[in-house]
Amino acid sequence: MMGIERSDVIEMRIPPRDVDRQGHMFIASYISQAETALSNFWRARPLVSDEPVYIATKASCALHRALRYDDLARFSVSVNKIGGKSIGFMVMVETGNELAAEVEILWLAVRGEEHDPVPLPEDTRDWLYKYLD
Repeated sequence: MMGIERSDVIEMRIPPRDVDRQGHMFIASYISQAETALSNFWRARPLVSDEPVYIATKASCALHRALRYDDLARFSVSVNKIGGKSIGFMVMVETGNELAAEVEILWLAVRGEEHDPVPLPEDTRDWLYKYLD
């Protein structure tokens, strides 16, 4: 079950496929679920003409408290870096009043088959500043 309050926040119950034999959520699942939250957040951006493609160039997870099957988790997306050609996102993962994990994801704006880095569109940059920590 997944709940959506705002574009930058989702809540979900941890499914059985995301936990190991000890009942703890896999590190890769924190990143995968954070990407789901980021995808939901990204759908709310302003549409721009000739938008570049964004590719993930970094993903990392700092684990503070292991989540378990059926825990209710809240994934909150914020922007922690806005570069000329890249965007850094921080996804805070909480359960109850506890911080469970922090997932950092870095995207690079590119164009063409060679994935040449390009500047972020101004409308996108302006929108991102609303979510900058």
